[in-house]
Amino acid sequence: MKTAICSQGNRLESILDERFGRCSYFVIYDHTNGGMEFLPNPGKDAEEGAGPAAVQFLASRGVKKIVSGEFGLKIKPLLDSLKMQMIILKNSGKTVQQVIDMLNHKK
Repeated sequence: MKTAICSQGNRLESILDERFGRCSYFVIYDHTNGGMEFLPNPGKDAEEGAGPAAVQFLASRGVKKIVSGEFGLKIKPLLDSLKMQMIILKNSGKTVQQVIDMLNHKK
């Protein structure tokens, strides 16, 4: 299974981005083999529709869960229709590595 983590940067030490559709990077973490991809968000600077475009981008990569600080109002029904789970971590200040550890139930 793959989880996307919204990130401010392209390193494990980068901080979780609070914005889903406008985050700087998506870190796609593969739970089966521990692999990671750091991908720039292609819709980050879109005038409108950044959230739905991000959902489609992640769905095309096989993502089933998304971790972000917040999601726009239109996103939940879209994620539900695609059977994708959203995980909200408000004001966490966690790094990408800390989020991965949390997903793996490590402290």
